[in-house]
Amino acid sequence: MRSHLQPFMQYLSEDKGLSPSTLESYGRDISQFMDFADERGLSSPEDIKRSHIMLYLAAQRGAGRAAATVNRNTVSLRAFFHYLLRERLIGQDPTLDMDKIKPSSKPPMVLSVEEMERLLNAPGDDTPQGRRDKAMLELLYATGIRVSELISLNVEDVHTEMKYVRCTGASGKERIVPIGAMAAESVAQYAAGMREKLLRGNQKESALFLNSLGGRLTRQGFWKIIKKYAREAQIEQDITPHTLRHSFAAHLLEGGADLRSVQQMLGHSDISTTQIYSGIARKNMKEVYENHHPRAR
Repeated sequence: MRSHLQPFMQYLSEDKGLSPSTLESYGRDISQFMDFADERGLSSPEDIKRSHIMLYLAAQRGAGRAAATVNRNTVSLRAFFHYLLRERLIGQDPTLDMDKIKPSSKPPMVLSVEEMERLLNAPGDDTPQGRRDKAMLELLYATGIRVSELISLNVEDVHTEMKYVRCTGASGKERIVPIGAMAAESVAQYAAGMREKLLRGNQKESALFLNSLGGRLTRQGFWKIIKKYAREAQIEQDITPHTLRHSFAAHLLEGGADLRSVQQMLGHSDISTTQIYSGIARKNMKEVYENHHPRAR
């Protein structure tokens, strides 16, 4: 069975055009299933029955794997066995009509407006790093873009005078997102002089946000930055870069923005993904009503 893994990965790369990170996930998932199969003496694709796959997925759930992880494994196995059937290496697909498990309905973590203000005001403005960090946090909250999209921005992608940012998602699709005056001002102040100090003479670097060595900032670098300012802002929740994306969407909807516009700004292909924020906004409006209407209690 392992002899079919590399041709399968090549098929995903060349025919399906999947990204390197997605290919890595598929390869890891399939390899782990093969380890499971080897332990049971199942060496040929024809040996694999539906019951073996169900047992494997059940073992993952029993080990405490998140629903999203188990579902990703299900998708990987479906793709692999569909490929084997397509290549006529098996006579029947054991994953046919296999359902994914329902993920947890736990709502996304969202900061309050007051917490967001504290976080955005945490960086100082007297150093290049402080100005950079302020600009990044303001831009994330102003646009709801992903951290991967943030660090991929080049200087020419953010237009502070026209107040918009052009970013490219994981699928390669480009979108234009408006930015507010405060974010535009923060980015402009950073780009006007402080970015030059971080460049360290590396004039060929096109990245907007730089690390201390003059290169493009990494995801890990930004992760450390947001954790640092969360502590300084005395935010008790264990926030992640995605928390700012969640807060952006929830605060827009709470303020009266329509769902379709928020979907477009977030780059969601399916509006049902955006709808998870509607419940948060309705809950917050209910709290406001109960706290402030004289006859609510």
